[in-house]
Amino acid sequence: MRDAPFLPAAELLTRQRTAFLNEGAPDLAHRRAALARLKTAVLGHRRRLEAAAEADFGRRAPIETALTDLVPVVQSITHMRRHLDRWMRPERRRVGLLMQPGRAEVRYQPLGVVGIMSAWNYPVSLALVPLATALAAGNRSLVKLSEKAPATADALATLLSDTFDETEVAVVTGGPEVAGSFAALPFDHLFFTGSTAIGRKVAQAAAANLTPVTLELGGKSPVILTADADPGLAARDLAFGKMTNAGQTCIAPDYVLAAPEQISPLVEAFARAVQTAAPDGLASPDLTTLLDEDGFARQRALLEDAKAHGARIVECLPQDASAHARAFAPTLVLDAAPKMRLMQEEIFGPLLPVVACNSTETAITFVNARPRPLALYVYGHDRAAIDAVLSRTTSGNAAVNGVMLHYAVDTLPFGGVGDSGMGAYHGKEGFRRLSHAKGVFRPASRHPSRLARAPYGKLARLAARLVLR
Repeated sequence: MRDAPFLPAAELLTRQRTAFLNEGAPDLAHRRAALARLKTAVLGHRRRLEAAAEADFGRRAPIETALTDLVPVVQSITHMRRHLDRWMRPERRRVGLLMQPGRAEVRYQPLGVVGIMSAWNYPVSLALVPLATALAAGNRSLVKLSEKAPATADALATLLSDTFDETEVAVVTGGPEVAGSFAALPFDHLFFTGSTAIGRKVAQAAAANLTPVTLELGGKSPVILTADADPGLAARDLAFGKMTNAGQTCIAPDYVLAAPEQISPLVEAFARAVQTAAPDGLASPDLTTLLDEDGFARQRALLEDAKAHGARIVECLPQDASAHARAFAPTLVLDAAPKMRLMQEEIFGPLLPVVACNSTETAITFVNARPRPLALYVYGHDRAAIDAVLSRTTSGNAAVNGVMLHYAVDTLPFGGVGDSGMGAYHGKEGFRRLSHAKGVFRPASRHPSRLARAPYGKLARLAARLVLR
């Protein structure tokens, strides 16, 4: 994969903006056709994309790439094409008594050119779902692909260049220098997926141009078990969350808050679920590996730090010298304490700390003392306890008796809050995020403002008295 220097990216932006201004906003048929072409291209390149992801990760089963990286793209496109007609229609708004007679509406217009900076952990969906959203909103787009997944970036670059003219969609590749220059371009909107630390830098670079940003970041997504939660159900879901993509998921469960008596059954059920899902241990072909040596070394360092601070470690799969070098067993960290690194940093791997909490109230306090997470998961059946968690904590999204599946619900907005991001996309919220909501008012020919002899005549004074009484 060849690095693309800054100047071509700037030139591509200029060409796309010129084309947008010359051709105007695309109509419904054009947008639906663009989405259809993208969907057809993804389906046609499926095998190459699956092979590229496996090459990038070292071991990632094609079915995992299909389900977690390709299905979200196809599903999202299908949803947007189905509802785009309704989303694009002007939206009538009520006109207050003092502004009668008249009509008000909101028109959703394309912003122009949207920059997209995607992440490596789901290199297809985190590039193409934002792109599909930008196209649905009538924008052109410049996509910066992650250099950490070079094979997938090459496959996506080919897919997009074969499908779109570069004045509509173009690709930029390269390392951190290219990314920094890309973020500093004067886009009409900049969409970034990645870590909180890099997200801050992206926002700072965009601020120089007053470029609005959508930041899809990460953070530590907690799991709260209320008093009547089923530890077995929670454990099976947690195993799913930590084994999917080796835990390299921004909404993966990051730590568990459970009552002391719930911890032993949770540990036993988690270990059983892991061993059932990976019957060949670390050599299981469906067990995704960590992306690179740095990621592997970081998980080891987090684990050693936890041990040094008194944690008890439960490795759920036996060590296996014949396994892939970056295969890492899902591992529970018991007696986790706030001073440990893995309780301060987003884990982004298969480690799962468990913290003993005596009550749901204590768990809520624990969560609220930390930066707002991208996702929060609560288990139990007591409606009052669940409602307390949902209403008294703030997170990007939440799920009850489940983990991560909310991402696949196209009718829900997806996004973070605070340190976990800003702005939401998916479905209608994504369309609106990448559109400009233009308010339009049409006063009637006999509007009171036209009947007054002066701006502050009798009618205006009467209006002021009515409102300010």
